[in-house]
Amino acid sequence: MSKVFLLHGCVCLPSVCSGIGLALCERLLTEDTQLRLCLACRNMQRAEAARSALLTSHTGAHVDLLQLDVGSVESVLDAAEVVKSRYNRIDFLYLNAGIMPNPQVDIRAFFKGLFSRNVINMFATAEGLLTQQDRLNSDGLQEVFATNLFGHFVLIRELEPLLCQTGHTSRVVWTSSSNARRSAFSIDDIQHRKGTEPYSSSKYASDMLSVALNRRMNGQGLFSSVVCPGLVMTNLTYGILPSSFWTLIMPIMWLIRIFTNTFTLTPYNGAEALHWLFLQKPESLDPRAKYHSLTSGLGTNYTKPRQMDIDGETADVLFSKLLELEKVVRRKLCERNADNEAHQRYLSEIE
Repeated sequence: MSKVFLLHGCVCLPSVCSGIGLALCERLLTEDTQLRLCLACRNMQRAEAARSALLTSHTGAHVDLLQLDVGSVESVLDAAEVVKSRYNRIDFLYLNAGIMPNPQVDIRAFFKGLFSRNVINMFATAEGLLTQQDRLNSDGLQEVFATNLFGHFVLIRELEPLLCQTGHTSRVVWTSSSNARRSAFSIDDIQHRKGTEPYSSSKYASDMLSVALNRRMNGQGLFSSVVCPGLVMTNLTYGILPSSFWTLIMPIMWLIRIFTNTFTLTPYNGAEALHWLFLQKPESLDPRAKYHSLTSGLGTNYTKPRQMDIDGETADVLFSKLLELEKVVRRKLCERNADNEAHQRYLSEIE
């Protein structure tokens, strides 16, 4: 049986031909033409465009599409039912979707850092540079938390029968960020309702959740890994500052890359660690490491693990809190659907 990959977020970008997810698909199909890919995304027109691009370069490839808005629990549940009806198992679940709504840049801090010794760290982590304005979604959850973390959590839970099978190993791979910082996360405010760095908080939480999954699920054959793609020029990056500004400073960034390996810059380079993990045996990987895509000054791509600043017990607490939140959200969803059905019956009766 060919391996089944569910890659969420690979085409959830305005420009579907430039994202890390699509670059990963290209690299996976180049590695093994027998793979069966399932591209899950919110916008099906972009999904079709990505599928066409992949089939143009890999004629005969098996690429399925799935509609999924990971920011909506109802959409996640519906998509999971479709997946379970299509496939007997999933070998890899790549969780690549993420949003950073309304990013605000401290321009003064940016230019101060641009001409300081901290310039490399500033570009690599955006520490002290970025804030975001979050909002509630239709489920009453903080939108960044729901999209970057909770929707993925519910998806994994729903797909456990396909991921955890006797005598078979499956992989969950999270696309994290160098912006994931412990200082931005609070276990007492996992949705980051009170903060101004929901993106950083959600990415640190996904790192924690990966550790918790390994502590709980390795014995059932499910292994979780975390990847940092480095600084990549994608639409998420271009959404932080105008594209004209990035064009202006691009020569500086290429110059800086001589002195740092975290400036991967292109989606192909950023997908290096994602592709590298595909080639490894899950039992050989460090469950507490984040695997970084790196590019040398001469343009050589490679992967390097770095220990994450995560406490295992706190990660378990996060997992438990997510389980409780899942119960609450499912109950509200059932009540909402019941109200909608009752309303529809009423409308039918009075017609």
